[in-house]
Amino acid sequence: MTSPNRSEILFVYDAQDCNPNGNPIGDNRPRRDPDTGQGIITDVRLKRYLRDQLHDDGYDIYVKKVDGESRTRTTLIKDVLEDVSDAEDVEELEDLGTDFLQAATDVRYFGATLSFETSENEADEAFREGLNNALPNHYQGPVQFLPSKSLNEVEENEEYDSLTSVISTGEENRQGGFDLDDKRIKYGIFPFWGLVDDNAAESTQLTQADVERLDTLCWRALKNQTTSRSKLGQEPRLYLRAEYESENYHIGGLHELLDLGEDSADSLRSVNDVVVDASDLVAALNNASDRIKTLHVVADDRINLEVDGETMHGDAFVDHLEDSGHDIHRIDVLEERDVAA
Repeated sequence: MTSPNRSEILFVYDAQDCNPNGNPIGDNRPRRDPDTGQGIITDVRLKRYLRDQLHDDGYDIYVKKVDGESRTRTTLIKDVLEDVSDAEDVEELEDLGTDFLQAATDVRYFGATLSFETSENEADEAFREGLNNALPNHYQGPVQFLPSKSLNEVEENEEYDSLTSVISTGEENRQGGFDLDDKRIKYGIFPFWGLVDDNAAESTQLTQADVERLDTLCWRALKNQTTSRSKLGQEPRLYLRAEYESENYHIGGLHELLDLGEDSADSLRSVNDVVVDASDLVAALNNASDRIKTLHVVADDRINLEVDGETMHGDAFVDHLEDSGHDIHRIDVLEERDVAA
């Protein structure tokens, strides 16, 4: 198998009047940097969206709940490998590792821990030993994202906190009520940086088709996996994947090359208040143009981006990259979603 080229991903999405990533040990309040006030969304939260979208697209995944409940790793691998249930099944397979990676799509992307729990049951223990002998303890995922900090300082919307829901009878008598502890931020815009490591891709058998699938997966995951009451209000705004020609090279830290433009409102409440200064990003891409094979891009036309003092909508920003001499693949999220299936 030929490993895909190294790619670097910049994925920007925003969150309005919602809780993009609650902290379970902090009363589920939206995560914030205590020093800067920036909102935080972890890479684990983003990967959960991506895994769930893969599953909805018909790909089996390893890290999931089974029948709505968290299960042991032994149960999870049995669920992925439907015909493997005991030690004899393991012995009959010529290459359990390949079979597992072909079935567990999320492991090809993000890796997984495969240390299986011991059991006092003799048959279960033989099965565990067979798995441990046939599989590594850990797969390092070739696709990784950093946690994201918002470009702006976020504010918690106190108006949503401690909403009370009341169930009333026909006579308008209160039957009961409860606090929902509805903790939300007013607005935040979050740039994620990710890397597709061509070296690690070989160990999980990540394919070029898998990488190309990311070009619609990220966008659709934000559209489809944020429809719950507390998550609704998140929208993808910019996705850019720089696919490199050279091995072992990437610019690095594309998220650090974005800032809020001078024309952004003092207090952000929606995408209409935002101007993202992408001047440093464009300069870095242009400086590395001889190492970049293709820029794979989709941009929401509602976001304003500034390049060297000129403000433009998303489509015009893609035009600007093309005019700068880059080979551009304009991603059609809906048309291309099944191409790499």
